[in-house]
Amino acid sequence: MVMSYRFFTPPPARSATGEAAEVYRQLRDEFLGPVPTFQVLSAVPELMSATWSLMREALLAGDGSRVDRELTATAVSQANRCRFCVHAHVMLLHALGEHDLAEAAARDEPPAAKADLVTWAQASRNPVTARWHHDGHAAELVGTVVAFHFINRMVSSLLAPDLLPAGLQRSSMVRNVGGRLYAKVAREHKPPRKPIEEAYAELFRTASNVDGLLSEKARAHIRAVVAAEDGIHPAHPADWAVDQVRDLPALDRVGARIALLAAFAPSAVSQGDVALWRLSHPADADLVRLVAYGAITATDHVATAANAALI
Repeated sequence: MVMSYRFFTPPPARSATGEAAEVYRQLRDEFLGPVPTFQVLSAVPELMSATWSLMREALLAGDGSRVDRELTATAVSQANRCRFCVHAHVMLLHALGEHDLAEAAARDEPPAAKADLVTWAQASRNPVTARWHHDGHAAELVGTVVAFHFINRMVSSLLAPDLLPAGLQRSSMVRNVGGRLYAKVAREHKPPRKPIEEAYAELFRTASNVDGLLSEKARAHIRAVVAAEDGIHPAHPADWAVDQVRDLPALDRVGARIALLAAFAPSAVSQGDVALWRLSHPADADLVRLVAYGAITATDHVATAANAALI
């Protein structure tokens, strides 16, 4: 797959070793192969592994309805404006044989039969103000919501928005045919390996580790902004982020700004932001860890406010 990475190109999957190689093996066996979502995380193999683990247990494993989980992933991705993820999960709805549901989701139209589920999932973007709750919803659905709040933010920060070259995913025929190619693997039963709450705890620990990247003052400020703003979509993200970090020490401002953009408007992380960050932190892994901190802070706000047993 030809793919446009926004800030760096990860090494090919065939060159991976250790933990990253094992994740790629599992992706080939149980998902769609070494997809860009996980390739871009390979700069931090433990984060790549933890993200895959949560997604696998929530979205793919167990006996819960895969259709409901794919629709939930699509709805969360719509709420987060992650075009890449919306089209990926539209294709997976096609893979599951739900062609009408898939095309309704592609048009951003809540299907009549599943409107409550879609509304519930989309409300999680603003969990406090929307009074979002998960009464009556299976753990797999709650886990899927939480997983995709994290994945959407990582994808929108680090990948270009088009799933396929030249925007081919905008064609309903391409979406349908693409989905059918993955029908067999999408419909295979996958037994759970660990509880969803354990997978989330592992991701939270890993993504929260920004030692050497952000001061505790900056981390506390990012957590406070995430709690106070409750998932808003800033009208002018770059200006908004500059205002939010104005009172932080100069050494923290660039990193905190990128982390806040990752939490609220990840596609607005710019080449200029990253160039400034790389003056002091040139490694790709440090950029991924910084973005992951913003993403997990927003994700944990959702998990906590939803009172999900995943923290």
